[in-house]
Amino acid sequence: MLTTACVALSSLAFVAGHVLARRRTRRDPLPEGRCREEATFATLHIAAMAAPALRTGLNRDSARKAVRHLRALLGTRAVAITSTEAALAWDGPCTDDVVTYARAALAAGRPQVFAGQPHAAVVVPLTVDGTVVGTLAAFGDEISAALVRTVTEVGRWVSGQLELAELDTSRRRALEAEMRALRAQISPHFIYNALTTIASFVRTDPKRARELLLDFADFARYALRQAHDFTTLADELTCVDHYLLLERARFGDKLRFSMQVAPEVLPVPVPFLCLQPLVENAIKHGMRGRRGTGEVRVVVRDAGPEAHITVEDDGAGMDPECARRMLDENPAREGSGIGLANVDQRMRQIYGDGYGLVVETALGAGTKVRLRVPKTQFSSL
Repeated sequence: MLTTACVALSSLAFVAGHVLARRRTRRDPLPEGRCREEATFATLHIAAMAAPALRTGLNRDSARKAVRHLRALLGTRAVAITSTEAALAWDGPCTDDVVTYARAALAAGRPQVFAGQPHAAVVVPLTVDGTVVGTLAAFGDEISAALVRTVTEVGRWVSGQLELAELDTSRRRALEAEMRALRAQISPHFIYNALTTIASFVRTDPKRARELLLDFADFARYALRQAHDFTTLADELTCVDHYLLLERARFGDKLRFSMQVAPEVLPVPVPFLCLQPLVENAIKHGMRGRRGTGEVRVVVRDAGPEAHITVEDDGAGMDPECARRMLDENPAREGSGIGLANVDQRMRQIYGDGYGLVVETALGAGTKVRLRVPKTQFSSL
C-alpha cells in the first residue's frame, strides 16, 4: 500500500507541472511561485474530488463520478474510461472510436497514441496488481509528448486508486471471513452446555426452561446475525447479559457476577463480539477446578476520548508467559474457541497496535483483561 501511495504522489507531482504549463501557455499574469502553488493546489483538489469514486472500484457508477474531474485534471477536449469490454463513462464530445482505441491499448498492454483527425487520442491501460482492468482515454485537437506523458501519469494515479480499492475490498473480505469463523467457534462448547442446562430444567422447572430457551434464542440471534463489523457497547452488554443468564443457570450460586457501566459510553461503537468472548474466557478460567464460588467483574468507564473496559476474575490465574502465548496463538486454530487472540487481533487491525488487549495475571492472583475503545465512529458501522 505504501508503494501504491508513493506512485500516486509522484504522478500527481508530474500532473501539477502539466497544469502549470497550461497556465503559462495562457500567459497567466501571476508570479512564477504563486502560479506554481495554485497549480499544485488545483491538481490536489481535483484529485481529491475524483478519488472517493475510484476508491470504490472500477464500474459504471464510479467512472461516471470520476471522469469529469479527470477531464478537468488533464484539460483535454474529452476523457473516457472503459473496462476491458465496454465504455463506462465519458465527459466532453466523445466518439464511437473509444472502444476501438481501448481494445488496441488493451492488446498492446501499454499507452497508445492515435494522431488521426478529428479523433486524436491518448489511451493508457489501467491496472490493478499487474492485471489490466480498463483504460483511460484523453481526446484532443493535437497530441504532444507532454500530453502523452501526463495522460500516462494520470493513468498511473487512477490505477493506484483502483488498487487501493481492491486492498480495501480484500480487507473487508478478510474481516467478514473472521466474523464467520468467530460465529462458527461459538457452537462447539457453549451451545452444547447451554442446551444441556436448559434440558435439565424441563422436568423440574418448565417455566425456567422456557425463560432460558428465550435467552438462548436472543443470544444466538445476536451472535449469528448478519452484522456489520461494528455494533454499540449497549448491544454488546445485552449479549453478555443473555450469555450470563445461561451460565448462571449452569453454575448456580457458584458463579457471582457484577457489572459497573458508565451510562454515557453505551452508544460507543465497538467491534462486534469483542466483549462476550472476554467474559466467556473469564468464566472458563475463573471457574475451572473450583469447589467454592467464583466471581467475574466487568467495569466500563468513560475515559474522555475512549471507553475503558476491564473483565476480571478471581480464579487461579496463570503464568504471564502463558497469557502471552494465548494472545499470540492463531485465532483460527481448530478447537481454540473464541479466545483472547481473536479479539486482540481484531482490535489491532481496526485501531492500531496500541489498542490490543492488556492481560494482567499471575499464579494465584486471578486474571484481568483490559480493553480500550476510541469513541470515534468508524465508517464500517
